Amino acid sequence: MKPYKPKNLPLTDIDTGQLIRMIGPANAAIARYDGLLQSVVNPSVMLSPLTQREAVLSSRIEGTQATVDEVLGYDAGVEFDPAKQGDIQEIVNYRKALSLASEALEQGPIDLQLIKQMHSVLMNSVRGQRKEPGRFRADQNWIGSADSTIETAKFVPPSPRRLPGLLEEFANYMAGDDIDTLVQCAIVHAQFEILHPFKDGNGRIGRLLIPLFLFQKKALASPMFYLSEYLEGNRESYYQGLRNISDKGDWTGWIAFFLEALKHQAVENTNRVKGILSLYDDMKSRVTEITHSQHSPAILDALFDKPIFQSTDFVDRSNIPNSTAKTAIKKLRDAQVLTAVREASGNRPAVLAFRELVNLAEGRSVF
Repeated sequence: MKPYKPKNLPLTDIDTGQLIRMIGPANAAIARYDGLLQSVVNPSVMLSPLTQREAVLSSRIEGTQATVDEVLGYDAGVEFDPAKQGDIQEIVNYRKALSLASEALEQGPIDLQLIKQMHSVLMNSVRGQRKEPGRFRADQNWIGSADSTIETAKFVPPSPRRLPGLLEEFANYMAGDDIDTLVQCAIVHAQFEILHPFKDGNGRIGRLLIPLFLFQKKALASPMFYLSEYLEGNRESYYQGLRNISDKGDWTGWIAFFLEALKHQAVENTNRVKGILSLYDDMKSRVTEITHSQHSPAILDALFDKPIFQSTDFVDRSNIPNSTAKTAIKKLRDAQVLTAVREASGNRPAVLAFRELVNLAEGRSVF
């Protein structure tokens, strides 16, 4: 099989007539979600469970097996076997790469250097770390089963000789405008997967580009729109849509799938954010009633920022007096707002979980 020769960007043969009925509803759903997002006072704290969930689901598409509560537990010092810890580290790296890029976008648009920096963070100290983190490939790669050769591969990305020019064109396309931001986002994601510019980690970087691109184009007030839940739940259609581009030149079908994914996930994300905001509002009065503390707002923000935590870490993060924090923890445990993941033992502090928020983030009853 020969290396694929992608079409130049911007595309000129999209059937906009077929897509027009989907573009409006998708944009409306994104706009409603963004309106809700703009009402959140501190989204990086309030919506951290959404970021955790996206990191878990995007990594799961690539075969990583870990859950939101396991990642939060790992952050809090819970120990896991080496295989599970490796999976969790990949998810932690995904989260770090998103954070790095989000901060960088405050200074300027997505460029090739930022993409390489994201990849370097993503692949640090995990499987694939020997596959040149942070460097675009100089060799031919291919996609297929573990024992496939280039002759039996499902897809062979563009030749490394053509890759620098194609990446430059890709970066210019991201910086410019097309017929619609969401259509352009669909093309950006797929073209990145087609170029497959790294030896590993292309899928995760490609999915990270989705919220970052929407934020750059001001379709979102912050880069907190996560599509991996839909893509993971419709994995075969996701991959088939990408394959149809190279096999049949069907960009229109891919964009239609992507617009439906955006619309569906915008509704799901809206409902999840509403659930988190509702829980936050409910907990405002509950935490005050339980702790009788003037520091209730700081206590509540610390719980939402890190819903599984070491008791000693909570004292530091909440920024309130040591004795006040310890008293608050005891009262919240007595009221069953907090549950123990691991009791204190010797020099090891207790690991506690804000049960309702973890269950909401995981989408199932964990505690």
